[in-house]
Amino acid sequence: MRVALVYPNRYHVGMASLGFQTVYRRMNSIERVLCERGFLPEQADAEASAIKTLESARPIAGFDIVAFSISYENDFLNVLTILRMSGIPLKSGERRATDPLILAGGISCFLNPEPLSPFIDCFLIGEAEPALTLFFEGFDPARDRWAMLESIARNVPGAYVPRFYRESYDSKGRFFGLEPLCDVPKKIRRSYVKDLSTLSTTSVILTTHAAFEDAFLVEIGRGCAHGCRFCSTGFVYRPPRFRPAAGLIEDIRHGLKSTSKIGLMGAAVSDHPELLFICRQFQGQGIQMSFSSIRADAVSDDLVTALEKGGVKTAAIAPDAGSQRMRDVINKGVNEEDILSASERLVAGGIPNLRLYFMIGLPTETMEDVDAINVLCKRIKHRFLKSSITRKHIGNITVSLNCFVPKPFTPFQWAAMDDVQTLKSKSRKIKDGLKRVANVTVHSDIPRWAYIQGLFSRGDRNVSNILSAADRNRGNWAATLKSTAVNPDFYVLRERTENEIFPWDFIDHGIDKRFLFEEYRRALEGKTSPPCPVEDCFRCGVCNL
Repeated sequence: MRVALVYPNRYHVGMASLGFQTVYRRMNSIERVLCERGFLPEQADAEASAIKTLESARPIAGFDIVAFSISYENDFLNVLTILRMSGIPLKSGERRATDPLILAGGISCFLNPEPLSPFIDCFLIGEAEPALTLFFEGFDPARDRWAMLESIARNVPGAYVPRFYRESYDSKGRFFGLEPLCDVPKKIRRSYVKDLSTLSTTSVILTTHAAFEDAFLVEIGRGCAHGCRFCSTGFVYRPPRFRPAAGLIEDIRHGLKSTSKIGLMGAAVSDHPELLFICRQFQGQGIQMSFSSIRADAVSDDLVTALEKGGVKTAAIAPDAGSQRMRDVINKGVNEEDILSASERLVAGGIPNLRLYFMIGLPTETMEDVDAINVLCKRIKHRFLKSSITRKHIGNITVSLNCFVPKPFTPFQWAAMDDVQTLKSKSRKIKDGLKRVANVTVHSDIPRWAYIQGLFSRGDRNVSNILSAADRNRGNWAATLKSTAVNPDFYVLRERTENEIFPWDFIDHGIDKRFLFEEYRRALEGKTSPPCPVEDCFRCGVCNL
């Protein structure tokens, strides 16, 4: 059978996604499956033509399955664009037996698929590796589609077919639950890989046109133990798992046959217990080895040496908040001295440039907390400058501002989001405070796009009407939000009550909702919580399974 695996964004974005490449390889490893790649066209005026695959240049509408790998909620609209361009009916219920089956997965789908549910025949919720094999064992393009999908929904962990569920709402318009309409599970248990030592998750295709250029990417683990309260990765991938050093070293050696650039990927790469041992195996070989993330409290002299010898020129750390009060609210687990010492060590060790990640709009944030970001950046700059002068080279600091968006399956899923004007004011305050600081550049995301992300992040099936309107308006969100009968502020700006039923509550990631609300309560009180100990703990519920 032929599958068109489509990333709903441009080629350079999709090919930088290790998840997309992993699914591509996994599908092609299944005996009966031939998988080809498709992307959103690079040129806006290319809408006149259907989406075609890279490998054979065939229109995706002629494939048995069109499978979307969706990483970001803001790509939901691109899914509709691609279907429309390809002549495939947008709504699942409008498709004929001759149309391809529309499958979807990816992190945004296993957080909350509901805004997309009328357009997707089947979602695979959770980690793809075990689910894909079982799905294709049950898929037969010659069978009646819905009878086949009912069987798949019963037998494949993570398989969710929206057609088989009916949503309900209370008198205030709040989501009240999903009711199965046939013999399918009431709760969808995520697909999950318990032992990563059996997997090799690496780049399949290298290209200079991707965001990471020709780097060979290697996943070192999944999940994160620290439990930052805004981050879904720290909860839906529990318990965190690392791949053993032997397998990672073998993967890196394989990648070095094609390139000298290696990127180690994960939510908290510096947490890997054997990271330094792995890096030392490749020192002195002219290899450029970079990490996707470094925690400030993990920056040791040995780690800096490994980075410097790996040719790293820019290191990224995420203070996330400027004040210690806010870092306690989000349960960051680092203090100001950790951040300042990490910055100083990195520059002194030969890493000339820093990238600092901050969030604005977090729950309980005040303008004093926003000011604290400016103060912290200036203190970092002071330490940065001292170390740079010693080395007789002054690099650059890039400050990256991101708007907080409440995410499902996190303690902050109950929190209200700041409105667009407030986010703009906070962003402007930081830009104005740092614009005269030499060698410091501030980049910020767009509050309006964060608002749209918040709408899809916490929306129910009613939000699909907004998505349809945006497609009709060809992505004109101002016109769409102004004319829609559905109130987007209801989803974005409203704090949820403790016992409110969420549109994603039918998904079972193993996390106890009561644990998440207790973490939310502790956040509002400014109390921190210990990291996930990985074993011998039953606080969050995952290890009770």
